[in-house]
Amino acid sequence: MSSSAESIQMEEVRQRAQSLLSSSGLAQDVKAEVLTLASLSLPVSEKYRHLTAEEMLKENTAGRNNLEVSESLSRLVKALSILEKYGCNLTSPTRPRYWRSVKHNNPVFRTTVDAIKGGRRVLFLYGYTNQQIDGLSFPDEVTEPDCDVVAAVTLEVMTLRTEVDMLLKGIHPHPECFKDIIPGLTLQTEQTDDSNPPGDDGQGDKPQAPPPLVKPTPLPRQTQLPKPPAAPPAVGQCNLCGGASTLVCPSCEDNPFCDACDDLYHRHPSRANHKRDKIQKTQTENCSICGISSVSIQCSTCIQRLCLNCDRLFHSHPDRRGHSRTNLAVAAAAASSLSLSTWECAHCTTVNEMRVVLCTTCDRPRLATPAIAGQDGSGPTSQNTEWQCKSCTMVNQGSSILCEVCERPRLATRPPVPPAAESGSKWTCQFCTFVNSKPSAVCEMCSLPCKDASGVSAPQPLQQLLQQPLQQPPSFTKEQPDLGAKPQPRPRANLDLKRQKTMREDGLALIHQIREAEKRGVSPEEVYAALSMCGSSSINPCDWLTSELPHLLDEICAMAASVQLTSRLGNGSTALSVERDGPPPEQNAAPGGVKLSRAEAKLAWLAAGGNKDKAVRQLLRDRQVKMRELHSLGFQDMSQCEEALRQSGGDIKGALSLLQRPLMEPFHQRIWLDQPEPPINPKHPDKQRMCRRLLALYDLPSWGRCELALSLLQEPDVNYSLEDVVQAVKESHDREFIRRLLNTECPVCLSIFPRSKMQSLTSCQCSVCHECFRQHFTIAVRDKHIRDMVCPACSEPDINDPEQLDSYFSTLDIQLRDCLEPEVYELFHKKLTEHALMKDPKFLWCCHCTSGFINDGNQLKVTCPSCRKSFCAQCKKPWEPQHQDVSCEQFQLWKRENDPEYQRQGLAGYLRDNGITCPECKFQYALTKGGCMHFTCSQCRHQFCSGCNNPYYKMECKIPQCKFTGLHAHHPRDCLFYLRDWDADRLQALLQRSGVAFNTDPSNETPTDACGVMEQKDEGGQPADSPCGLQTQPGQAGLCMKHYREYLVSLINDHSLDPAVLYETQELVVACQRYLGDLKKGDGEDDNAFSARLLKKLMEVPLGEKVPRSK
Repeated sequence: MSSSAESIQMEEVRQRAQSLLSSSGLAQDVKAEVLTLASLSLPVSEKYRHLTAEEMLKENTAGRNNLEVSESLSRLVKALSILEKYGCNLTSPTRPRYWRSVKHNNPVFRTTVDAIKGGRRVLFLYGYTNQQIDGLSFPDEVTEPDCDVVAAVTLEVMTLRTEVDMLLKGIHPHPECFKDIIPGLTLQTEQTDDSNPPGDDGQGDKPQAPPPLVKPTPLPRQTQLPKPPAAPPAVGQCNLCGGASTLVCPSCEDNPFCDACDDLYHRHPSRANHKRDKIQKTQTENCSICGISSVSIQCSTCIQRLCLNCDRLFHSHPDRRGHSRTNLAVAAAAASSLSLSTWECAHCTTVNEMRVVLCTTCDRPRLATPAIAGQDGSGPTSQNTEWQCKSCTMVNQGSSILCEVCERPRLATRPPVPPAAESGSKWTCQFCTFVNSKPSAVCEMCSLPCKDASGVSAPQPLQQLLQQPLQQPPSFTKEQPDLGAKPQPRPRANLDLKRQKTMREDGLALIHQIREAEKRGVSPEEVYAALSMCGSSSINPCDWLTSELPHLLDEICAMAASVQLTSRLGNGSTALSVERDGPPPEQNAAPGGVKLSRAEAKLAWLAAGGNKDKAVRQLLRDRQVKMRELHSLGFQDMSQCEEALRQSGGDIKGALSLLQRPLMEPFHQRIWLDQPEPPINPKHPDKQRMCRRLLALYDLPSWGRCELALSLLQEPDVNYSLEDVVQAVKESHDREFIRRLLNTECPVCLSIFPRSKMQSLTSCQCSVCHECFRQHFTIAVRDKHIRDMVCPACSEPDINDPEQLDSYFSTLDIQLRDCLEPEVYELFHKKLTEHALMKDPKFLWCCHCTSGFINDGNQLKVTCPSCRKSFCAQCKKPWEPQHQDVSCEQFQLWKRENDPEYQRQGLAGYLRDNGITCPECKFQYALTKGGCMHFTCSQCRHQFCSGCNNPYYKMECKIPQCKFTGLHAHHPRDCLFYLRDWDADRLQALLQRSGVAFNTDPSNETPTDACGVMEQKDEGGQPADSPCGLQTQPGQAGLCMKHYREYLVSLINDHSLDPAVLYETQELVVACQRYLGDLKKGDGEDDNAFSARLLKKLMEVPLGEKVPRSK
């Protein structure tokens, strides 16, 4: 398949998978699409659009050997699995309750996602862009996650996890795509076997896979020709559930099955006699969660193959405790210890070991006779699973030996069908032994065909059955016996048939009544309870509920009141009474008595299953529980509680609402007044009233938090505002911690503010007040460069790290949106846009002014749109007519030979033309490199070494061997940073050694009294360009010693000369320690041999890649 075709296929599969994942949120729905994406032979950069997969793999595979790389990839697989669950939870319709935040103190997050590099970047892509003290969260203005974006990122996370897992297992179809990304990993490929010479077995030069263990082939039958033994098929996926297969059926087109699916699929009578072959595993499969331990448990519900530890942890969740799991340890042990002496089962033709007594497939004895074709279905595959009795079709537990209904043994065959004693229209089903009273093509009970094992059909031919109308629904009237038939002795099995028929008719009648009741709005519980009251009569339960249930509920209430009255009279109490929902009957009313409602009586009657006596006891128990609960809430008046329960129909929440309504009436009257609410006074004598107002106005979590807020406001010598204290009390209940929150010092203005009025950046842990935050970034936007917009306290983040810079500006934009003025915020966006344009390869800086623009043309001569002056787009020199149709090198050579002004400047002009060029934005400076090597670009604020163009770091860098934590850079050995300390004679010797010419005398027109090279100086706190002005010496070509050395070093760099050839022994030792680590002198090694060995090692280290070299 071509690359374009695979790209089209990737787009189609990606769109389909994103649509499924964004709508369902289930990883199983896109499993096939993920495997398809992972199997495409496309580059990693083209396959992943949102994730920086290549960078993530490089960062997490920084190992020195294959073992470390494999462990790093295993950790990456675990972390990607957790990130995949985060994405699926966000796209799921039933999103978790706490989906908005991710906590850093979560042990699973800390040991998986936080243990790898790039994990938090994935969370940022999901939408967790708000940095908090204890984790990440969605911004407050985001109410719902962007399911399309989350689905796209989650799909790439699943694809990357699948590809890394396939690399670890050695089954990736295109491992060559990762050889440059993961060079330290030895990819596991399939081993080829070239031991067979060409032509053996008709395979030619084709490599053969090492054959797995071959199961002994079954013995040939008398009616079949002997077949040559064949190797069992390889392990694959089940044809039904997608799990690991253990059996293959040749009769089913060689489809593989697992144990559970094979038991269900081959239970059908038409497939019961299929012969299945076991699949031998060729390699050990690892756990799908940890990826380290071998598989011991297979779960057919969640399609997972786990080790023992992961299975115990994964299925300990309440939602997964009921999953159906299979122990593979016993099967693996049996497969690994096959004996040479085997026996073939006469029923299912499975080849078993000699020591096995029962067949491992159908659990039949070794000496059992072969079953007649079509007589019975296949038995259970394991003694630990459920099995179906062949006599009464009862499904029993796997541990039981006898049937729970007919008490026949587990391995007993189906009893012979007795001859039909009824007329010719009745027939007995040979599968479930049910006696069908009407001629039909299938059994009324099990819906299986009516043809028995002996081949004798039902009494009526099939053609007559097909011509008859469809079977009528079963009648609920009992069948009348045939009076004209001759009485015959009934077999003993007819008692069981009669019992089955009665149970079936009663069940169908109950289902019919429940369906009719549902149409009339009656629940099944009411139907069941009504049947217990009128079951023996012919009254419809729904009619009985309408006419008789109210009287029954009144009777239950009266009986409960009588029992309660007797109990109270015995204790010297007043009498009780019961009252209905409507007008109470006179016989049930008594002054000051207990009042019970019909709703409570109905609930008690349903709970008792229609038993009236149990309903009375249940009603009294429920009322006592509700009264105790109301008393515990502070309502002591028994009559009010009973009246409230009666009015609410026994609902405790409704009764509580009725009881609280009089207590809240003064508050309701007060809040509806037009007068303004007085402010909360912490020193008010009524402390409870202040607490109630705090609860109503500020939504504090508890009464204790309100008292804590009042006590903090009453402390002497405090200037806390009520809003600040309430905000701090909401975050914690610790008094000392709240004091720290209320007394936070701003590191800029050194004032004290509460934590809620402090602002912090995502790049550091510093917190400054809102005013300092606003003023700092306002000044930075108006008067400084975009790269100066860092933390005012610690100057973080590092501006030389482009990854940190991009993520920092994306979050800073959200923070500045609300604190800056509109015109300042608009200026910030303008500078941010210019900063992004500078990264365009067609962006050019004008050499005449400080403007930049995008050049879409391909000509050397370009004109600045700001100053309207022209310059060369390649060498950045001012445009001259002599440059037309001439290369930059030829034009520079012409100027040296013909331009008087250039010749007058001499080597100063040479150093100016070979000045400093910013490696980040390509802006050129006509300055020399001497002096301080730490150069800061005025356009992009990039800090670099002017001698080698390597960046300067303010803190710890990413180089593993580096131990510096302050401002530093890594210079190569041919950088001016080191060579400027050499004498001019030594530099000239290096040039003479390679035959490079250099100047020692100035030109005729060059002034010789002072050095005229332009360099950047600090004048009045501002950088300014001015001549050097130092005194020159003879033999230095009219330059000072500093700039003459710079001239010689530029020639050394132009010709890529290695200064290591002139190193002394001590210089070699220092250089080797800097670039190679500590190299110790060997035992008995002299100084010359040691120096030669160090020089050879050092010469293997390449020179600086970014060192400016003139062509």
